[in-house]
Amino acid sequence: MNDKEKAALGSITASALLTAAKATVGLLTGSLAILSEAGHSLLDLSATLLTYLAVRISGKPADAEHQFGHGKVESVTALAETALLFLLTAVVIWEALQRLAGARPHAVEATAAAFAVIAASIVIDFFRARTLQRVAEATFSEALEADALHFSSDLWSSVAVLIGLGGVALGYSWADAAAALVVAVFICIAGWRLGRRTIATLTDAAPAGVSERVASIARRIPGIVGVERVRARPAGAVLFVDLGVDVSRTLPLDRVSAITERLTRAIRAEIPQAEVTITTEPRALDDETVRERVMMIARNRGVAIHHVAVQTISGHLSVSADLEIEGTLPLAAAHDVASGLEEAVRDELGPDVEVETHIEPLPADVLAGHDAPSARIAEVRASLATLAAEIAGLDEVHDVRVRETADGEIVNFHCRVDPALSVRAVHDLVDAVERGLRRHWPTIQRVIGHAEPQR
Repeated sequence: MNDKEKAALGSITASALLTAAKATVGLLTGSLAILSEAGHSLLDLSATLLTYLAVRISGKPADAEHQFGHGKVESVTALAETALLFLLTAVVIWEALQRLAGARPHAVEATAAAFAVIAASIVIDFFRARTLQRVAEATFSEALEADALHFSSDLWSSVAVLIGLGGVALGYSWADAAAALVVAVFICIAGWRLGRRTIATLTDAAPAGVSERVASIARRIPGIVGVERVRARPAGAVLFVDLGVDVSRTLPLDRVSAITERLTRAIRAEIPQAEVTITTEPRALDDETVRERVMMIARNRGVAIHHVAVQTISGHLSVSADLEIEGTLPLAAAHDVASGLEEAVRDELGPDVEVETHIEPLPADVLAGHDAPSARIAEVRASLATLAAEIAGLDEVHDVRVRETADGEIVNFHCRVDPALSVRAVHDLVDAVERGLRRHWPTIQRVIGHAEPQR
């Protein structure tokens, strides 16, 4: 049994005992105020029974019929409790006005038992309201919060009854009916507060301040450049949050996914009951580079490009790139892919942009092969060492590997380079070694050199 169910069962027990005690004393003394309190407690008992059923049903997980869970069962229960409160208010007010007008004269006895029952009711309601409120806040239960509010009002109405009994004991017979009217007012206020909050939940009214709080969290997450919308609606213990944010359109999908995951964690850290749905919208930013825009276009078209070069020639923009196409594809089909990419770049950057693509075969996803014999590896290692010795700033060729595949040999090697050189300069040095090796050994299909800083 969870905390919500324990709190609800405890409230049921207290309501049953108070109802029996107040009804007995009210009938014995003839006090309308105590009888109205008994009626109030009887409704409390009915309400707490409904609350117990509600918290059990609302705790069920979502299913095919209730895809957002069963949380609003608590709201429906709270609404039924509100209706009962207003019904009791009408009955008490009518009877009290009849007695005050003399239409129904009735003797009231202010006995010790009456004082004792009402005093006990005040103490019980005080501790019961505190317990229910604590559990409601911990579990975000609307039904328990409604009960806590209800019993807080009961406490003050019991105080009014106690004062009315004191008036009767002092000889003011009308004090009992007046106390009953005060009780009715407290019941009405509690019903109004509970009903307003319940109807707001059932009509999906956003909790005050939640949208601003969620938007503030979103704006703190790196990569989010704007918040388009925030919608929130409570359903029992769950707060459903629908959030739309803007991200740079140049970001890859895995980066966008990481941003949304980080945002979800941040919202739940501050609002644990939140069930978050995030929609991302791509936005063109003012600081996008031409290279980023071209790479984005290629990624969106599902093609791979590299060596993107951007130039300004006599005031006109020129873009060129290497386009990787499946090696077995006929040239006509490959040319259509290239033409589509070039046209998309012109649509993005303007019709006067010069766009050129160099088509090259896309490497196989998995190329089967095996290590070359040790003698062959030694030959390649010796050739690499000779080439490195001829290039200033490059030495210590090591970790040489030669693999034989159906497409030819693939060579991997590491070398040491002056750490002060730029990436461009290092690339040129390593590229020179790669070209020299392939000229010396035509059977080598590809060479991959890895440069490391000299020690």
